[in-house]
Amino acid sequence: MIEEKLFKMKLASCGLAAIPGELKNNALLEIAKSLDSNRKLIIEANEKDLHNGKDLSQPILKRLLFDSEKIDGVIDGIYGLVKLEDPVHKKLSSLLLDDGLILNKISVPIGVIGVIFESRPDALVQIASLCVKSGNCVVLKGGSEAMNTNKVLADIIIQTLTAFDSRFTDTVLLIESREAVSEILKFNKYINLIIPRGSNEFVQYIQKKSSIPVLGHADGICHQYIDQFADIDTAIKVVVDSKTQYVAVCNATETLLVHANIAEKALKPVVAALREKKVEIRGCERTQKIISDVIPATETDWKTEYLDYIISIKIVDSIEEAVTHINTYGSGHTDGIITENAESKRYFETFVDTSSVVVNCSTRFADGFRYGMGAEVGVSTNKFHARGPVGLEGLIIYKYILEGNAHIVADYSGSNAKKFKHTKLDVK
Repeated sequence: MIEEKLFKMKLASCGLAAIPGELKNNALLEIAKSLDSNRKLIIEANEKDLHNGKDLSQPILKRLLFDSEKIDGVIDGIYGLVKLEDPVHKKLSSLLLDDGLILNKISVPIGVIGVIFESRPDALVQIASLCVKSGNCVVLKGGSEAMNTNKVLADIIIQTLTAFDSRFTDTVLLIESREAVSEILKFNKYINLIIPRGSNEFVQYIQKKSSIPVLGHADGICHQYIDQFADIDTAIKVVVDSKTQYVAVCNATETLLVHANIAEKALKPVVAALREKKVEIRGCERTQKIISDVIPATETDWKTEYLDYIISIKIVDSIEEAVTHINTYGSGHTDGIITENAESKRYFETFVDTSSVVVNCSTRFADGFRYGMGAEVGVSTNKFHARGPVGLEGLIIYKYILEGNAHIVADYSGSNAKKFKHTKLDVK
């Protein structure tokens, strides 16, 4: 049954790739209207999920909540996405191989993408919308805690697309069981890319169980480093937002590094501001000497993505030590520096191995919507195809189109071989 559906999606992906940008935008606007007109149905489904998950932690429940305000948010996101340029069928480069023989590099959709995401109903809408805009078919699997909400949202999107234009039929599929996840991982001939969003163990499981390429991040162990040349007020503001604006997400700061030369001056007000937000503080031995009542940090803390109101703090003797710590324990997601010194800024930007560097601002900015990408399907810490928040451009690949006029390779071989010109042409 699942194979038949995936086969249909693979066929549909070829047609979807050819749909004009204006038509895709109009389809997205129809989805926005349908979400708006079905608020009551969506909220009722979400209330069932919240009731079933009443014993879950508060950060997870906050992520699960999909009220009218969240609906407004995803609708605004769709309107923002519509305003973005169509990423498909753009000429990326053009090369004159010889007179009348031109090689063009053209942007095209990836094809069929499988996205397995956490218990955030808003993610379903964002992912589906991005895939429509980029001309990709998508298989969706959300967290079981959001089962009722996801089902209603997926039904609304699928029904809206199919009613709008038959070419959108079989372009979105929601799977609901873990068994179905294991099943789709077998079908590399239909699915071109898997994007898992979850724990390190989960991502590794997906990588081991499938030969389908995997794009994603295992953890969000993000850092903020307070340099010796930092402004204290900036540090307080940025660290508090990085940690507490929304703790249950992958771009929330988990570890704070502080230069020893500013530790006495910075730590007390920063910790006080964090504690006002009910954050549990864990610190190294040197931190404990300044803030006596912190919980001792262990080696495990440097490796932990808390996704909760907990932060670990370490004092370092140099920016080099801070960068080494981040490159040792970080997950390559998002890491920041707070400094007024240009040399420190340049050093950190150059040597930190991460997909997003933030300077004097919150790690929470590392997000597809905030980066102007029209939301995101996830964050990639890979070093191929796409890195960082994966928005429209990350869902696009390319193909080469060579146009000639009775050109043959034999003319470019042998003792009298013609020479290639390999001249770059203007792509405008």
